[in-house]
Amino acid sequence: MNLPPLSLYVHVPWCVQKCPYCDFNSHGQKGEIPEAEYVQHLIDDLKADLHLVQGRKIHSIFIGGGTPSLLTGAAYTRLLNEVDNLIGLEEHCEITLEANPGTVETGRFKDYVKAGINRISIGVQSMQNDKLKALGRIHGSDEANYAAQQAKEAGLNSFNLDLMHGLPGQTLDDALSDLKQIIALDPPHISWYQLTIEPNTQFASKPPTLPQDETLWDIQEQGVELLAQAGYVQYEISGYAKPGYQCQHNLNYWRFGDYLGIGCGAHGKVTDANTGLITRTEKVKHPRGYMDLIKPYMYKSWHVEQDDLAFEFFMNRFRLVEPCPINDFNKLTTLPLQSQQSQQSALNQAINKGLLTQTDSHWQVTLKGHRFLNDLLELFV
Repeated sequence: MNLPPLSLYVHVPWCVQKCPYCDFNSHGQKGEIPEAEYVQHLIDDLKADLHLVQGRKIHSIFIGGGTPSLLTGAAYTRLLNEVDNLIGLEEHCEITLEANPGTVETGRFKDYVKAGINRISIGVQSMQNDKLKALGRIHGSDEANYAAQQAKEAGLNSFNLDLMHGLPGQTLDDALSDLKQIIALDPPHISWYQLTIEPNTQFASKPPTLPQDETLWDIQEQGVELLAQAGYVQYEISGYAKPGYQCQHNLNYWRFGDYLGIGCGAHGKVTDANTGLITRTEKVKHPRGYMDLIKPYMYKSWHVEQDDLAFEFFMNRFRLVEPCPINDFNKLTTLPLQSQQSQQSALNQAINKGLLTQTDSHWQVTLKGHRFLNDLLELFV
């Protein structure tokens, strides 16, 4: 079978301090980060996964965390050179690194560009200092502005600003003010999404007071209009980009492409060229266990069952605004759609509810479907 593109996710687990809303695998920094040691483990982890590559080059790389901008440009030079030597990179491979404005020193982004990174994603979250304090962020609005300016001057192909709405105590005017300030910084890409309370976080144990549903609805409607007026095209449920600046790594996720995951707790998804079976992988989660040479990096791997596979395809694909080719279902899952009676029933229900339209060749999520995406996806469970 023709395999989908192969991306690479790299996880850096350390951050300065854990944010109360964060459910990612991140660990507050205690002492000096073992940078050189961890990079060597990342390289060895990648070597152990080389059999999953199956002749492909790397389509995109995303370095997430934690706070990857705690590591130096030299660390990423070493890592990316090894990725290129071991596997190879596609021409124009997008390489994104997440950065916290509170860790951006003068010249650091230029060091990352020299290492081969061509896209930075900056976690701004809010432009109001009281909201940032409530979120446990280590930066203020001045640092956010500085980081955006550094990104502009670093010679990157693109950069993204992350912004949340629906924050503790946030009004409609607060949220729109945040968005206007982000738009004024003129990033090629904006990730704009609502704060959710996740299990096993500080906010879950001590929930803050969040805006009412009516306010959240007004924020969403008026915010989307502001972004469109400023020339940002929504291509994914929380992704807005100037034309030509969509995040290629995220697009590969949502188009049900493959990806390797290296680093603490990193997840991967790989299709077998011979059988079409899809395997998901998860690496050892805690840094101490991950860097223990006695243990393998792989925590567990499993084949995705047929019933789950159909759901996973739709759960990913219907996040996107673009139409979904019906042929992609069989091509990427190896399942004939006609045999999936429950999924066919879900598709019919979605069409009848006005959440989805269908032609001979494509499915298209409607505006209503994107506004009520959870309702749409629940039909496929």
